[in-house]
Amino acid sequence: MGDWPVLMRSIALAALLVLAACGGNNANPDASGWRKEVSEVRIGANLGEENPTALARLDAYRDYIAKSTGLPVKVFKAADYNGIIQALASGQLEMASMGPAAYANAHAQIGDKVTPVLANRSAEGLSGYYSTLIVRADSPYRTIDDLRGKTIGYVDFNSASGYVYPRWALKKQGVDPDTFFGKSAISGGHIQGVLALENGQFDGVFLVSGAGAPRTGFTNSTLYAMAARGLVKAEDFRIIWFAGPIANSPHVIRTDRPQPLKDILRGALAAMPYDDPELWADIGLSNGSDMQPMQASDYAEVIAIRNAEVQSRRAGGSAGN
Repeated sequence: MGDWPVLMRSIALAALLVLAACGGNNANPDASGWRKEVSEVRIGANLGEENPTALARLDAYRDYIAKSTGLPVKVFKAADYNGIIQALASGQLEMASMGPAAYANAHAQIGDKVTPVLANRSAEGLSGYYSTLIVRADSPYRTIDDLRGKTIGYVDFNSASGYVYPRWALKKQGVDPDTFFGKSAISGGHIQGVLALENGQFDGVFLVSGAGAPRTGFTNSTLYAMAARGLVKAEDFRIIWFAGPIANSPHVIRTDRPQPLKDILRGALAAMPYDDPELWADIGLSNGSDMQPMQASDYAEVIAIRNAEVQSRRAGGSAGN
Protein backbone atom coordinates (compact mmCIF):
# COMPACT_ATOMS: atom_id res chain seq x y z
CA MET A 1 0.00 0.00 0.00
CA GLY A 2 6.82 5.68 -0.62
CA ASP A 3 6.05 8.77 1.33
CA TRP A 4 7.62 12.24 1.58
CA PRO A 5 6.74 15.73 2.84
CA VAL A 6 3.12 15.20 3.71
CA LEU A 7 0.47 16.88 1.60
CA MET A 8 -1.66 18.31 4.33
CA ARG A 9 -5.15 17.95 3.01
CA SER A 10 -7.18 18.36 6.14
CA ILE A 11 -9.63 20.66 4.38
CA ALA A 12 -10.18 18.16 1.57
CA LEU A 13 -10.25 15.17 3.90
CA ALA A 14 -14.02 15.25 4.24
CA ALA A 15 -14.28 14.92 0.47
CA LEU A 16 -11.75 12.11 0.31
CA LEU A 17 -13.39 10.08 3.02
CA VAL A 18 -16.86 8.76 2.27
CA LEU A 19 -19.11 7.25 4.88
CA ALA A 20 -19.67 3.83 3.41
CA ALA A 21 -21.74 2.01 5.98
CA CYS A 22 -22.73 1.82 9.63
CA GLY A 23 -23.23 -1.14 11.88
CA GLY A 24 -25.19 -1.06 15.12
CA ASN A 25 -27.03 2.15 14.29
CA ASN A 26 -27.55 3.48 17.84
CA ALA A 27 -25.10 3.67 20.67
CA ASN A 28 -26.11 1.96 23.86
CA PRO A 29 -27.54 4.71 26.12
CA ASP A 30 -26.49 2.66 29.14
CA ALA A 31 -22.85 2.41 27.98
CA SER A 32 -20.27 3.10 30.66
CA GLY A 33 -16.53 3.05 31.10
CA TRP A 34 -14.43 2.93 27.95
CA ARG A 35 -17.48 2.29 25.74
CA LYS A 36 -18.99 5.57 26.85
CA GLU A 37 -15.67 7.27 26.18
CA VAL A 38 -15.30 5.83 22.68
CA SER A 39 -19.00 5.66 21.67
CA GLU A 40 -18.20 4.25 18.20
CA VAL A 41 -15.47 2.49 16.27
CA ARG A 42 -14.26 4.01 12.99
CA ILE A 43 -12.36 1.83 10.55
CA GLY A 44 -11.06 2.64 7.11
CA ALA A 45 -9.31 1.34 4.01
CA ASN A 46 -8.29 2.56 0.60
CA LEU A 47 -10.96 1.22 -1.75
CA GLY A 48 -10.64 3.65 -4.62
CA GLU A 49 -10.68 0.80 -7.13
CA GLU A 50 -14.05 -0.45 -5.87
CA ASN A 51 -12.88 -4.05 -5.73
CA PRO A 52 -16.03 -6.07 -4.86
CA THR A 53 -14.08 -8.55 -2.74
CA ALA A 54 -12.40 -5.78 -0.77
CA LEU A 55 -15.72 -4.02 -0.25
CA ALA A 56 -17.35 -7.22 0.99
CA ARG A 57 -14.42 -7.84 3.30
CA LEU A 58 -14.66 -4.40 4.84
CA ASP A 59 -18.41 -4.79 5.36
CA ALA A 60 -17.78 -8.13 7.06
CA TYR A 61 -15.20 -6.57 9.37
CA ARG A 62 -17.68 -3.82 10.20
CA ASP A 63 -20.42 -6.20 11.27
CA TYR A 64 -18.05 -8.52 13.09
CA ILE A 65 -16.38 -5.69 15.02
CA ALA A 66 -19.75 -4.20 15.94
CA LYS A 67 -20.80 -7.54 17.43
CA SER A 68 -17.47 -8.00 19.21
CA THR A 69 -17.22 -4.53 20.74
CA GLY A 70 -20.91 -3.82 21.33
CA LEU A 71 -20.42 -0.43 19.69
CA PRO A 72 -21.63 1.19 16.46
CA VAL A 73 -19.05 0.85 13.70
CA LYS A 74 -18.52 3.32 10.89
CA VAL A 75 -16.59 2.32 7.80
CA PHE A 76 -14.75 4.91 5.75
CA LYS A 77 -13.24 4.45 2.34
CA ALA A 78 -10.85 6.83 0.62
CA ALA A 79 -10.09 7.42 -3.03
CA ASP A 80 -6.36 6.96 -2.47
CA TYR A 81 -3.82 5.81 0.09
CA ASN A 82 -3.18 9.29 1.45
CA GLY A 83 -6.81 9.77 2.43
CA ILE A 84 -6.64 6.94 4.96
CA ILE A 85 -3.18 8.01 6.15
CA GLN A 86 -4.43 11.51 6.90
CA ALA A 87 -7.60 10.25 8.59
CA LEU A 88 -5.59 7.92 10.81
CA ALA A 89 -2.99 10.59 11.61
CA SER A 90 -5.65 13.14 12.51
CA GLY A 91 -7.36 10.74 14.91
CA GLN A 92 -10.50 10.23 12.82
CA LEU A 93 -10.05 6.44 12.79
CA GLU A 94 -9.48 3.82 15.46
CA MET A 95 -8.34 1.14 13.04
CA ALA A 96 -7.40 0.87 9.37
CA SER A 97 -6.28 -1.66 6.81
CA MET A 98 -3.41 -0.28 4.78
CA GLY A 99 -0.36 -1.27 2.76
CA PRO A 100 3.10 -1.49 4.37
CA ALA A 101 4.33 1.73 2.73
CA ALA A 102 1.19 3.58 3.79
CA TYR A 103 1.81 2.39 7.36
CA ALA A 104 5.41 3.63 7.06
CA ASN A 105 4.05 7.03 6.06
CA ALA A 106 1.59 7.09 8.97
CA HIS A 107 4.38 6.03 11.32
CA ALA A 108 6.54 8.90 10.05
CA GLN A 109 3.75 11.35 10.86
CA ILE A 110 2.55 10.14 14.26
CA GLY A 111 5.16 7.61 15.37
CA ASP A 112 4.05 5.12 18.01
CA LYS A 113 0.49 6.46 18.04
CA VAL A 114 -0.16 3.95 15.26
CA THR A 115 0.97 0.33 15.28
CA PRO A 116 0.37 -2.80 13.18
CA VAL A 117 -1.36 -5.62 15.02
CA LEU A 118 -2.32 -8.29 12.48
CA ALA A 119 -1.86 -9.30 8.86
CA ASN A 120 -3.29 -12.11 6.77
CA ARG A 121 -1.33 -15.36 6.49
CA SER A 122 -2.04 -17.95 3.81
CA ALA A 123 -2.86 -21.60 4.47
CA GLU A 124 0.68 -22.40 3.27
CA GLY A 125 2.11 -20.13 5.95
CA LEU A 126 3.05 -17.33 3.56
CA SER A 127 2.95 -13.88 5.14
CA GLY A 128 4.32 -11.78 2.29
CA TYR A 129 3.65 -10.75 -1.30
CA TYR A 130 5.59 -9.49 -4.30
CA SER A 131 5.94 -6.53 -6.59
CA THR A 132 5.91 -7.68 -10.19
CA LEU A 133 6.58 -5.81 -13.40
CA ILE A 134 4.19 -6.91 -16.13
CA VAL A 135 4.08 -6.20 -19.85
CA ARG A 136 1.70 -7.14 -22.64
CA ALA A 137 2.26 -10.69 -23.85
CA ASP A 138 2.39 -9.48 -27.48
CA SER A 139 5.20 -7.03 -26.70
CA PRO A 140 8.88 -7.78 -27.40
CA TYR A 141 9.88 -7.10 -23.78
CA ARG A 142 11.35 -10.07 -21.93
CA THR A 143 13.70 -8.56 -19.32
CA ILE A 144 14.06 -5.34 -17.38
CA ASP A 145 16.81 -4.26 -19.81
CA ASP A 146 14.27 -4.31 -22.65
CA LEU A 147 12.38 -1.48 -20.95
CA ARG A 148 15.28 0.98 -20.99
CA GLY A 149 13.89 4.30 -22.20
CA LYS A 150 10.31 3.01 -22.17
CA THR A 151 7.21 4.28 -20.33
CA ILE A 152 6.47 2.80 -16.91
CA GLY A 153 3.37 3.00 -14.71
CA TYR A 154 3.55 3.21 -10.93
CA VAL A 155 0.48 2.68 -8.75
CA ASP A 156 0.66 5.34 -6.03
CA PHE A 157 3.38 7.12 -4.09
CA ASN A 158 2.20 5.27 -0.97
CA SER A 159 2.04 1.82 -2.58
CA ALA A 160 4.67 -0.66 -1.41
CA SER A 161 4.36 -3.06 -4.35
CA GLY A 162 3.50 -0.38 -6.89
CA TYR A 163 6.14 2.21 -6.10
CA VAL A 164 8.33 2.12 -2.99
CA TYR A 165 9.63 -1.46 -2.99
CA PRO A 166 10.30 -1.94 -6.72
CA ARG A 167 12.22 1.36 -6.95
CA TRP A 168 14.38 0.32 -4.01
CA ALA A 169 14.95 -3.17 -5.46
CA LEU A 170 15.90 -1.76 -8.86
CA LYS A 171 18.43 0.57 -7.28
CA LYS A 172 19.96 -2.40 -5.43
CA GLN A 173 20.38 -4.03 -8.85
CA GLY A 174 22.18 -0.97 -10.17
CA VAL A 175 19.17 0.42 -12.07
CA ASP A 176 18.19 4.02 -11.34
CA PRO A 177 14.46 4.14 -12.20
CA ASP A 178 14.57 7.94 -12.56
CA THR A 179 17.04 7.77 -15.45
CA PHE A 180 16.65 4.20 -16.76
CA PHE A 181 13.03 4.56 -17.90
CA GLY A 182 12.17 7.16 -20.49
CA LYS A 183 9.01 8.29 -18.77
CA SER A 184 6.99 7.29 -15.73
CA ALA A 185 3.60 8.22 -14.35
CA ILE A 186 1.23 7.40 -11.51
CA SER A 187 -1.78 5.35 -12.63
CA GLY A 188 -3.74 5.86 -9.42
CA GLY A 189 -4.43 2.17 -8.73
CA HIS A 190 -3.48 -1.40 -9.61
CA ILE A 191 -6.57 -1.89 -11.78
CA GLN A 192 -6.06 1.42 -13.53
CA GLY A 193 -2.45 0.48 -14.26
CA VAL A 194 -3.38 -2.81 -15.92
CA LEU A 195 -6.06 -1.15 -18.03
CA ALA A 196 -3.62 1.58 -19.07
CA LEU A 197 -1.07 -1.08 -20.03
CA GLU A 198 -3.66 -2.92 -22.09
CA ASN A 199 -4.55 0.34 -23.86
CA GLY A 200 -0.94 1.09 -24.73
CA GLN A 201 -0.42 4.00 -22.34
CA PHE A 202 2.46 2.18 -20.64
CA ASP A 203 5.06 -0.33 -21.81
CA GLY A 204 5.10 -1.91 -18.36
CA VAL A 205 3.43 -1.48 -14.98
CA PHE A 206 4.27 -2.52 -11.44
CA LEU A 207 1.65 -4.75 -9.86
CA VAL A 208 0.97 -6.66 -6.65
CA SER A 209 1.16 -10.47 -6.83
CA GLY A 210 0.77 -13.03 -4.07
CA ALA A 211 -0.36 -16.50 -2.97
CA GLY A 212 2.72 -18.09 -4.45
CA ALA A 213 6.31 -17.41 -5.32
CA PRO A 214 8.27 -16.57 -8.47
CA ARG A 215 9.40 -20.17 -9.02
CA THR A 216 5.95 -21.69 -8.62
CA GLY A 217 3.91 -18.83 -10.01
CA PHE A 218 1.30 -16.65 -8.38
CA THR A 219 -2.37 -17.47 -7.94
CA ASN A 220 -3.56 -14.19 -6.50
CA SER A 221 -3.00 -10.72 -7.93
CA THR A 222 -4.86 -7.75 -9.31
CA LEU A 223 -4.42 -9.28 -12.75
CA TYR A 224 -6.12 -12.56 -11.80
CA ALA A 225 -8.86 -10.72 -9.92
CA MET A 226 -9.53 -8.62 -13.02
CA ALA A 227 -9.52 -11.71 -15.23
CA ALA A 228 -12.07 -13.38 -12.93
CA ARG A 229 -14.33 -10.37 -13.42
CA GLY A 230 -13.92 -10.48 -17.19
CA LEU A 231 -12.08 -7.16 -17.37
CA VAL A 232 -8.95 -8.60 -18.99
CA LYS A 233 -7.44 -11.94 -19.98
CA ALA A 234 -4.55 -13.00 -17.78
CA GLU A 235 -2.76 -14.65 -20.70
CA ASP A 236 -2.53 -11.27 -22.44
CA PHE A 237 0.19 -10.25 -19.96
CA ARG A 238 3.45 -11.66 -18.62
CA ILE A 239 5.73 -10.99 -15.66
CA ILE A 240 9.30 -10.03 -16.58
CA TRP A 241 10.64 -8.93 -13.16
CA PHE A 242 9.77 -9.26 -9.48
CA ALA A 243 10.88 -8.09 -6.05
CA GLY A 244 9.98 -9.30 -2.59
CA PRO A 245 8.60 -10.74 -0.49
CA ILE A 246 7.08 -7.72 1.25
CA ALA A 247 5.41 -8.12 4.64
CA ASN A 248 1.63 -8.43 4.16
CA SER A 249 -0.57 -5.36 4.51
CA PRO A 250 -1.30 -4.77 8.20
CA HIS A 251 -4.37 -3.93 10.19
CA VAL A 252 -3.22 -0.97 12.28
CA ILE A 253 -4.73 0.70 15.34
CA ARG A 254 -4.29 3.97 17.16
CA THR A 255 -2.36 3.20 20.33
CA ASP A 256 -3.92 6.11 22.23
CA ARG A 257 -7.30 4.38 22.35
CA PRO A 258 -8.53 2.58 25.52
CA GLN A 259 -6.68 -0.67 26.14
CA PRO A 260 -9.87 -2.80 26.34
CA LEU A 261 -10.88 -1.58 22.87
CA LYS A 262 -7.46 -2.36 21.42
CA ASP A 263 -7.50 -5.83 22.97
CA ILE A 264 -10.98 -6.57 21.64
CA LEU A 265 -10.15 -5.36 18.12
CA ARG A 266 -7.00 -7.45 17.99
CA GLY A 267 -8.61 -10.51 19.51
CA ALA A 268 -11.77 -10.37 17.42
CA LEU A 269 -9.95 -10.20 14.10
CA ALA A 270 -7.50 -12.93 15.13
CA ALA A 271 -10.41 -15.20 16.11
CA MET A 272 -12.50 -14.50 13.03
CA PRO A 273 -11.34 -17.45 10.84
CA TYR A 274 -12.09 -19.84 13.72
CA ASP A 275 -15.10 -18.11 15.20
CA ASP A 276 -16.92 -17.70 11.89
CA PRO A 277 -15.25 -19.78 9.14
CA GLU A 278 -18.23 -19.34 6.80
CA LEU A 279 -17.91 -15.58 6.92
CA TRP A 280 -14.14 -15.95 6.45
CA ALA A 281 -14.75 -17.90 3.26
CA ASP A 282 -17.50 -15.54 2.08
CA ILE A 283 -15.07 -12.62 2.02
CA GLY A 284 -12.62 -14.48 -0.19
CA LEU A 285 -10.12 -15.75 2.38
CA SER A 286 -9.05 -19.33 1.83
CA ASN A 287 -9.64 -22.23 4.18
CA GLY A 288 -6.66 -22.65 6.47
CA SER A 289 -5.53 -19.04 6.24
CA ASP A 290 -5.60 -16.86 9.32
CA MET A 291 -4.31 -13.66 10.93
CA GLN A 292 -0.70 -13.40 12.00
CA PRO A 293 0.37 -11.09 14.88
CA MET A 294 2.48 -8.20 13.62
CA GLN A 295 4.45 -5.39 15.20
CA ALA A 296 6.36 -2.32 14.04
CA SER A 297 9.66 -4.21 13.72
CA ASP A 298 8.12 -6.43 11.01
CA TYR A 299 7.95 -3.34 8.80
CA ALA A 300 11.38 -1.94 9.65
CA GLU A 301 12.65 -2.65 6.13
CA VAL A 302 9.73 -0.85 4.49
CA ILE A 303 10.14 2.09 6.87
CA ALA A 304 13.85 2.31 5.97
CA ILE A 305 13.06 2.12 2.26
CA ARG A 306 10.43 4.82 2.65
CA ASN A 307 12.91 7.08 4.42
CA ALA A 308 15.48 6.55 1.66
CA GLU A 309 12.86 7.40 -0.96
CA VAL A 310 11.98 10.61 0.88
CA GLN A 311 15.63 11.64 0.92
CA SER A 312 15.94 10.85 -2.78
CA ARG A 313 12.93 13.00 -3.64
CA ARG A 314 14.20 15.86 -1.50
CA ALA A 315 17.49 15.62 -3.36
CA GLY A 316 15.69 16.00 -6.69
CA GLY A 317 14.71 12.44 -7.61
CA SER A 318 11.59 12.16 -9.74
CA ALA A 319 8.70 9.79 -9.24
CA GLY A 320 7.19 10.35 -12.63
CA ASN A 321 5.81 12.92 -14.97
